[in-house]
Amino acid sequence: MKRKILVTGGAGYIGSHVVKLLGKQGYSIIVLDNLSTGHRDSLLYGEFIKGDLSDSELLDSIFKKNSIDAVMHFAAYIQVGESVKLPLKYYENNSCNALNLLKYVIKNKVKNFIFSSTAAVYGIPDVIPVKEDARLSPINPYGESKVCVEKFLRDLSYSNNEFNYVSLRYFNVAGADPEGELGQKYKEATHLITRCLKTAKGEFDVLEIYGTDYNTPDGTCIRDYIHVNDLGLAHIDALEYLLNGWESNIFNLGYGYGYSVREVVNAAKKVTGIDFPVREVGRREGDPPALIANSDKIKKILNWQPKYNNLEFIIKTAWEWEKKL
Repeated sequence: MKRKILVTGGAGYIGSHVVKLLGKQGYSIIVLDNLSTGHRDSLLYGEFIKGDLSDSELLDSIFKKNSIDAVMHFAAYIQVGESVKLPLKYYENNSCNALNLLKYVIKNKVKNFIFSSTAAVYGIPDVIPVKEDARLSPINPYGESKVCVEKFLRDLSYSNNEFNYVSLRYFNVAGADPEGELGQKYKEATHLITRCLKTAKGEFDVLEIYGTDYNTPDGTCIRDYIHVNDLGLAHIDALEYLLNGWESNIFNLGYGYGYSVREVVNAAKKVTGIDFPVREVGRREGDPPALIANSDKIKKILNWQPKYNNLEFIIKTAWEWEKKL
C-alpha cells in the first residue's frame, strides 16, 4: 500500500517542490491549498482540493474519506514586514488555522505531522550558528505565530503517545527545481535572491538593500541560504523517520554558513551578467543582523546530506526559472 500524505499549502513555492519529490518516490498525495499564494499549475503530482484550513467541514470530510498516514503542513503567510503591520492576519492564519487542522489530525488518529517552521523563532540569537536548543525569542509576529504552533505540537505529543511530529526550522530558502519545472511565482517577491533577479530582468527599477549599519563585516544582514530541493529532501527524510516509528523532534534546516546581502547581490550580478542598479535604504522592521543554522543534528539523526550547497548554483537555478516566467 502506498502511504497517503496530506500536504497543506502544497501549491506554494516550497510545498510544490516537496510534492514533486513525494510523487517521484511513489507516495499517494492529497494537496489542500486555498491558492491565495499558491498556483494550481505548480502541482505535478497528487489529488488537488481547493479549500481553506478554517473550513472545518472540509477538513472533516478529507480526513473521513482518506486514511492519511502523515500530514505535511506548509500553509502559512511568510512576510516578516507584513506580519509587523498586520499581526492578527498572521495569528489567524498561521496559528489558529494550524490549530484547527490539528484538531482533525488528532480526532482521526493521524500519527505523523511535519511542520514548516522557521529560523524566525529564534529572533536575534545569542550564539551563531544557532542550535535547536537556543531560546525562542521571536522579534516579529511571523516568528511568534510559528512558535505558537510548535507549542501546540509539543503539548499534543506529550498528551498523546501515538502522535509524533517533526518541526523543521527553515533558514533562507532559495533557488528553483534543477529540472526547471518549478520555482517561485510570488505576486510580490520579497526574497532577496528573487528580487535581485527580477531587477536584473528589469521588472524592478532598482534593488533596495535594507540597512547597511548592522554589526556584520560589511554592515548588511547575513543569512544562511538553502536550496529548495535540499530542503525538500529533508522533508522526505523527516517523513521516513516518523513512518519508521521514531519520536518527535526539531531540526534546523540550513547549511551552517551565511552570506551578506552585498555578497548575494554580487553573486547575482555574476550569475546573470547584469550590473543591475542597487540603492541603500534604512533598516526593515523585524530583521535580525545574522541568522545561521547549526545543522549538525539533522545530519546526524536523519542522515540528511545537502546536494546543492553552493550560492551560485542556487542563484543559477532561480535565474533559469525567472527567465522562463
